[in-house]
Formats: sequence, C-alpha cells, structure tokens
Amino acid sequence: MIDYLYNGANLFALPFWTLMIILPGWSVTRRVMASYIPFVPLALAYIYCFATSLDPDSLAAFANPTLSQLAGLFADERVMATGWIHFIVMDLFVGRWIYWQGQEKGVWTRHSLALCLFAGPVGLLSHLITAWLQGRMGAAEAESAEAVS
Repeated sequence: MIDYLYNGANLFALPFWTLMIILPGWSVTRRVMASYIPFVPLALAYIYCFATSLDPDSLAAFANPTLSQLAGLFADERVMATGWIHFIVMDLFVGRWIYWQGQEKGVWTRHSLALCLFAGPVGLLSHLITAWLQGRMGAAEAESAEAVS
C-alpha cells in the first residue's frame, strides 16, 4: 500500500506543476490553482502514511531526535514515504504561492517553479531573487521614464 501511495502522490502532483510551468496564463490553470482541493488527497495520503508509520518503540526518537536517529527512522520505507509525501505537499504549496505571485505581480516564474518542483527551497530562493530583481529593474525603468518626461 505504501508503494502505491508513494507512486500515486508523485504522479498526482505532476499535472499541477505542468499547468503552472507550461500553461501559467490558461484560465483552467488559474481555476485549478485557485483551489485548495489538490492538497486534500495529498494530505490524506500523508495522514495515512504518518499514522501507519508510527511505531511505539520509535516514538521517543521523534521527541528530540539526533541526526543519526532520524537517519535510522527514515531507513524504514513507511517513514520515508511519509517524509517524501510531506515534501511533495509542501513543495507544491510553495510552488502554488510562487505561481500566484507571478500572476498577481507579473513576476516571471517558470524557472523558479521548475526549480521548486525538484528542490523546493532553491525554487523559493530563485523566485525571491527574481521578484526582487524584476522590482529593481521596474523601478529603474520608471525613474528613467520620469527623467525623460
């Protein structure tokens, strides 16, 4: 069952990433990404994995884990699937935020979304830098236009 949830979560998220990266301005993309519904099946898969990966003998390690204890816990496929689905949900949520920032503020996002798909924090940093640079360039252009007029 865990293998199905792991594979299913990976496949389930891909259409949303495809829409945001390939067709960001499409009305269907906007409608789909305006909803929180895509997160419900992923959150339910996470809850199932989390509940079934709880082992009373290892619960104490979660209270204040060391790095080596975490490595041991994540050696269990159930715990690793839970962690991976956690990454999928959170990366998609951050990707959705990046997407909406692009839509609302006119920030170019395709590169940041692609990075976020594969390495969430890198995509987030990319977006923050892109938004900052685009804002600086827009401000410089506005100053130039004022100087000309």
